[in-house]
Amino acid sequence: MTIKLFSLVANTSFRTIGRAMATSVFEANGIVPDVIPKAPADTVQVSYPSGVTVSQGNELTPTKVKDVPKVSYTANPGDFYTLAMTDPDAPSRKEPKFREWHHWLVGNIPGDNVGAGETLSAYVGSGPPEGTGLHRYVFLVYKQPGKLTFDEPRLTNTSADNRGGFSIAKFAKKYNLGDPIAGNFYQAQYDDYVPQLYKQLGA
Repeated sequence: MTIKLFSLVANTSFRTIGRAMATSVFEANGIVPDVIPKAPADTVQVSYPSGVTVSQGNELTPTKVKDVPKVSYTANPGDFYTLAMTDPDAPSRKEPKFREWHHWLVGNIPGDNVGAGETLSAYVGSGPPEGTGLHRYVFLVYKQPGKLTFDEPRLTNTSADNRGGFSIAKFAKKYNLGDPIAGNFYQAQYDDYVPQLYKQLGA
């Protein structure tokens, strides 16, 4: 009984510490309030085919994040979720006149099976312009009130149209998603893959 009680208290304490750390990192890096008003309690696990993982603001290169990542988070298989990846620093953090430029948007995800969700905007990797410094790339997961009908334009990964001027906070309000339940982010700056991405997007 004592061991079980200790385990419960320890697990609760670790969750509380983890939540506090996540909140602190999101606030310290300006994601709160630049993107969302409140940091999510849990962490989205994001790993790329290149072998790199996203870890609360670590720096990754556009080359390493060019392919669709594997994403997981704590979810109920019977519920539906929305996943977004967004960059509030377009074209730069100092002058974010295109905030936010969204890189990925998937709705109606059953549990955490992202591949079975409805892709609203196909994945586009990081493409920070040369000389604009580090950009923040934020992953957020929202629990939906149920299966939704989205009236967003479906975007491919071969055009940059309709990506800029996005707001995940406004999107969440529009579809009654509430606050994100999980999040994570990395930072990236220009490397020599970026021109290839621009060519893919027709820019």
